[in-house]
Amino acid sequence: MRSHEIDYELIGDDLQIIEIELDKGETVIAEAGAMNYMEDGITFEARMGDGSEPNQDFFGKMLTMGKRMLTGESLFLTHFTNQASGKRRVAFAAPYPGKIIPLDLAKLGSRFTCQKDAFLCAAFGTKLDIAFTKRLGTGFFGGEGFILECLQGDGMAFVHAGGTVIEKRLQGEALRVDTGCIVGFTDGIDYSIERAGNLKSMVFGGEGLFLATLRGTGTVYLQSLPFSRLADRVLQHAPKALGSARDEGSVLGGLGRIFEQ
Repeated sequence: MRSHEIDYELIGDDLQIIEIELDKGETVIAEAGAMNYMEDGITFEARMGDGSEPNQDFFGKMLTMGKRMLTGESLFLTHFTNQASGKRRVAFAAPYPGKIIPLDLAKLGSRFTCQKDAFLCAAFGTKLDIAFTKRLGTGFFGGEGFILECLQGDGMAFVHAGGTVIEKRLQGEALRVDTGCIVGFTDGIDYSIERAGNLKSMVFGGEGLFLATLRGTGTVYLQSLPFSRLADRVLQHAPKALGSARDEGSVLGGLGRIFEQ
């Protein structure tokens, strides 16, 4: 089915929200919990699936539910529909510092493959599916796992990336990337996992044991700060998590916390 045509506005810089403008009867789908605010006249409903196949039978719905479980996301997607006579807006917030990437699927070959936690929202009619990588090694060592999310349709979709977004256009070249830094890529890009180097580099290089190799012709989106890396850094220096707290600018250092409750 054709996707609804929606207008949007990106607000903010490093902690962005995406504000979607809906005409009467238009709908946008989003991950559960992504909504930030909505204007009067917009209703929302949690549904099992993206609604791109309205005549789907019971078996198809159960298959969709199973796929959602594999991605680790909520079993339900939230559908926001404008029931008012005029235009109304609904906004969705990024879950952590970074950028929101607008994707016009019609200009990207109607298909975009991304990390399973990158999807934020999309125009109604966009089909969300899972894509298994072809190589077993990619599944075991791919950082984010061998299950990727596939967005299909001809409307707008929005994904989120941590830190700064880097767009690379490949023309038959190969690009080696840290496995967690991949946001997504278009059709024509082959994704595989290869060793980072010799044994010494793998063990002591600090870049991990494996790197992702992207080959082909198409567009690749990368992120400079994967959430997993940010979370590891925070936990490493969190005092309550037995980390090493850094008391920057404090003369007393750790002694200053003796008097804290």
